[in-house]
Amino acid sequence: MFQIISDGGCDFTIEEAQQHNIDIIPFYVSFDQVTFLKEGVDISKDEYFNRLLNEKNLFPTTSQPNPQDYIDIYKPHLDAGKDILSLTISSKLSGTYNSATMAADMMKEDYPDRTIVVIDSLTCAVGQGLVLREIIKMRDSGYSLEKTAELAQEVIKTTRVYFSLDTLEYLKKGGRVGPTTALVGGLLGLRPVLHIVDGAIEQLDSVPGRKRVLQLMQEGIVETLQDETEDINICIGHILREEEGTTFKENIESALNIKIDTPLTEIGVTIGTHAGPGALAIAYCKMYDKIA
Repeated sequence: MFQIISDGGCDFTIEEAQQHNIDIIPFYVSFDQVTFLKEGVDISKDEYFNRLLNEKNLFPTTSQPNPQDYIDIYKPHLDAGKDILSLTISSKLSGTYNSATMAADMMKEDYPDRTIVVIDSLTCAVGQGLVLREIIKMRDSGYSLEKTAELAQEVIKTTRVYFSLDTLEYLKKGGRVGPTTALVGGLLGLRPVLHIVDGAIEQLDSVPGRKRVLQLMQEGIVETLQDETEDINICIGHILREEEGTTFKENIESALNIKIDTPLTEIGVTIGTHAGPGALAIAYCKMYDKIA
């Protein structure tokens, strides 16, 4: 059985990772550009986002895991005779794919009989989490590393992610939108709806009011998935909006007449730094065993 490794873009909790016997390589966050903290190890998501929410002049930065971080996780599994499947956040959003690939290449000389497959998820957050869950199911069903990697690429093609933001302010801080756009959006009460296209985040729409943006997201998801409910998995994520996320999840379940088994997820710092507190996301993908 091969070992599954993912960077922290998948937004799994430590408990969930332990439950499924996978390794999570965390991203780093810094508030002063001097001290770098590992997400989920040195600082929790709640601690991070509450600081972001309460300290208005704070602008932290995130940093990807480096090749050595990957080597430190790869090596014990290779020593134990295991092959590895390593999933990363979209290469258009972070350099983690390069770190994972460099580490795999560096290991080849010392472990010529072992295989490390690095997969670019072309997504992030709850979308990456769904891809990871399908990979876990394949491993636990006895699929080979090669077959799992092949089907994972097909799952990735079906994965869609949509985000709503409470404010454009964090996108402005990160240089994703200009100050004029953020100001106008704030004055008009516009809430952006973002989605991932070919691994990159793009704006889909701007809608006045929080209530309306969630209604629009729900209507769009229901219209898209109403005839595919037996073939897909759905995940909903949030940043400091657990109650709202729970209600949104229940509304989707009711509208589609399904039960969403994937737990409500806290979005991590990688995407959350630019999305900000109050963000809500929904993702779906086709289950691996429903792919023709």
